[in-house]
Amino acid sequence: MLKIKGELGVQEFYDVIIKGESIQIDNQIVDRVQKSFEFLKEFSENKIIYGVNTGFGPMAQYKIEDSQRIKLQYNLIRSHASGTGNPIPAMYVKAAMLARLNTLSLGNSGVHPSVVSLMTELINRNIIPLIYEHGGVGASGDLVQLAHLALVMIGEGEVYYKGELKPTQEVFKLEGLSPITVELREGLALMNGTSVMTGIGVVNTIYTRRLLNWVIGCSSAINEIVEAYDDHLSHDLNHTKKHKGQRRIAEAMREHLEDSTLTRKREHHLYNGNNEVSVFEEKVQEYYSLRCVPQILGPVLDTLNTVESILIEEVNSANDNPIVNVEKKHVYHGGNFHGDYVSLEMDKLKIVVAKMSMLAERQLNYLLNSKLNDILPPFVNLGVLGLNFGMQGVQFTATSTTAENQMLSNPMYVHSIPNNNDNQDIVSMGTNAALITKKVIENAFEVVAIELITIIQAIEYLKVQDKVSSKTKKMYDEIRAIVPVFSEDVVMYPFVNKVKEYIINAEN
Repeated sequence: MLKIKGELGVQEFYDVIIKGESIQIDNQIVDRVQKSFEFLKEFSENKIIYGVNTGFGPMAQYKIEDSQRIKLQYNLIRSHASGTGNPIPAMYVKAAMLARLNTLSLGNSGVHPSVVSLMTELINRNIIPLIYEHGGVGASGDLVQLAHLALVMIGEGEVYYKGELKPTQEVFKLEGLSPITVELREGLALMNGTSVMTGIGVVNTIYTRRLLNWVIGCSSAINEIVEAYDDHLSHDLNHTKKHKGQRRIAEAMREHLEDSTLTRKREHHLYNGNNEVSVFEEKVQEYYSLRCVPQILGPVLDTLNTVESILIEEVNSANDNPIVNVEKKHVYHGGNFHGDYVSLEMDKLKIVVAKMSMLAERQLNYLLNSKLNDILPPFVNLGVLGLNFGMQGVQFTATSTTAENQMLSNPMYVHSIPNNNDNQDIVSMGTNAALITKKVIENAFEVVAIELITIIQAIEYLKVQDKVSSKTKKMYDEIRAIVPVFSEDVVMYPFVNKVKEYIINAEN
């Protein structure tokens, strides 16, 4: 069981979201939240505190009578639960819940302790609020999406429960749960923050790292298939550049190819006095999609590491407004809910993921074009040329999906549209950025799935199963268990979908 102490990392998200580990709130956290609540209750008695005894946004100029304070919070939640579009998948919502729980556990929000208690129960019992994709501009955080979470916390709205969408009230009755206690600013504190975009973002980083590992594997295997020279992966060459990502990618590929008998040493073939040859039949250097992989994937790795770091900083930050400081006995008004940090990182992540899909598509094209590789039949066709088509059909899918990724990789960060009567006059669009990045990652897995099928077909044609590295052989065996050898044309979409599902879910 994972104890929530106000400090989460990617591994903790992985354990809870992917592996389903339960969580428990540390007693010190419960005490911290209680003290924060009690302080804010006392502090706000004779002061104007935004969202406690005022309206919201441009309506903050209106003072709320004490008798109407609780109704104010309910009104906020109900009016802003206005999302539309497709439901966000449960895994990503659960990540958002974990992120919100962690933020509220810091003691800077002044919420009633029942908030962290109930959210813990929802996460542990896998009761997931219905939250829609559309609605967030990422300025006062994920107001609309988090309103749907808050709606469930007050016992309203809908939840996914045991695979079905059910009314929250019905599920709470079945599970013996009670809604939160609303006393001060529970609605605002639940809604004001970056937890949806950040939760989605953390899951995006988990799958991007998994995708990167598959792309490294594919890039290594294709170097084997064409019997490439290995000096472009050498320690000496890659350490003449200072970038950590490039060095690590080259190292990972060397590790992958360590026991391969197919890659070649340049000194054995071109550094041995062949001065009388005027035209070389074999390539002196490979195409860039094979030779420049460390330089292409290095920035991907460095960017991914940076994105992870900034998202975890956001997760462990107070990202609502106002901010309660019990030690200094003060309440600060500001804009910690603004999602620019997350929005920019999501845009950066989707750019490098789009680049990975472009690399996979170019490597795929190299394998499919017999005039480029000079060793494989057109479209790695194991049947009768002309009568059969091999991988010709699925290349269209890979090309189309890559093109979509290139379009989707345009930034959301700079697409601010003022709203909220110009109170929110510059916004982050962070939730949109995170959701689009999620789509780009899913697309990239499709392209890599098609490349993987092509790689194992190429290995089959060349009969080099016993010559490839042990890591490539493992990859070959895993995909071959899903996709049989085919020389006659077969319906491909079930195989592509099965391979995509496998590589998304396989721990590599």
